[in-house]
Amino acid sequence: MINSNKKCGRFRLALLFAFIIFIIMLVTVTLLFGIFIVLSHYKMFESMSARAPLTPIFLFAVVSVIIGTIISIIFSRIPLSPIREIISAADRLAEGDFSVRVKLKGPQEFQKLNTSFNHMAEELESIEILRSDFINNFSHEFKTPIVSMRGFAKMLKYNDLTKEETDEYLDIIISESDRLAELATNVLNLSKIENQTIVTDKTRFNVSEQIRRVVVLLEKRWMEKNLEIAFDCEEIFLYGNEELLKQVWINLIDNAIKFSALNSIIDIQIIQNQEYVVITISDQGTGMSDDTKNRIFDKFYQGDTSHATKGNGLGLTIAKKIVELHDGKIQIIKSDQSGTSFEVNLHSD
Repeated sequence: MINSNKKCGRFRLALLFAFIIFIIMLVTVTLLFGIFIVLSHYKMFESMSARAPLTPIFLFAVVSVIIGTIISIIFSRIPLSPIREIISAADRLAEGDFSVRVKLKGPQEFQKLNTSFNHMAEELESIEILRSDFINNFSHEFKTPIVSMRGFAKMLKYNDLTKEETDEYLDIIISESDRLAELATNVLNLSKIENQTIVTDKTRFNVSEQIRRVVVLLEKRWMEKNLEIAFDCEEIFLYGNEELLKQVWINLIDNAIKFSALNSIIDIQIIQNQEYVVITISDQGTGMSDDTKNRIFDKFYQGDTSHATKGNGLGLTIAKKIVELHDGKIQIIKSDQSGTSFEVNLHSD
């Protein structure tokens, strides 16, 4: 069916150009016939033939070329105008004007070209916005801890500080340096993952046990908020890159800890069916706004605009990319005043 449509489209385009050529030839012949009638009326051909028999033929050929060339130039503007419009729009794109759009008229093929070009321009505009946001956010996230460390390092030069103040400033510097190290690590991880198109080093592993180890790894963080981790399931296995998927559980559980209310519960469930393993991680926080839900997987986006919680807005971006590399899906299935639930669907082994 697709090949049939393509052949039909090519035929229509060929028919259009054939029609234009036919019109050029028709107009040229008509004008030549008119000139021939006029010259014959004034008996100019007889006088030319008397002096030089080949003159009328030569004159006819020259006039044909001139008239044909002029008419071709005039009529060629019709089929070439969409191409000129595309070239002009492409030049504007190359100069950085991603708002450019084309409105081609003509056969269906030109309409398809119109749609494809405008879609490309929209995608480039979207990429440019993301790139700009990435640079701005990265600059902010990178500069903030450096400025903080610089300020407290200057204060440590004073000799009138108490031991408590000195220890507090040193702890802040250590905390901010850890934040910088985490940011650098996440940016490198994201860059590495984004350049991957396939997942290598796949093995069959116990995802239930992996999540238990992640919970233990993050024990200090959830203990600080007196959280309870509700996780009790059978042993379920997955086939994938164990190290990459470990980052997914770390990011999701760490995110749940950040936004959980004190003395609340984080619920982790794993359900296996014939096709998928479904992992759900739920907290009892305050939920997200609609804008946050729509942008939560964007680079450097943080739902907490006050930056009261630690983080750099890359964890969920990395998690989403890893899940997609495994041909899976990650989504928010609930987010309201009772809390937020993330769901990860991965193919069963």
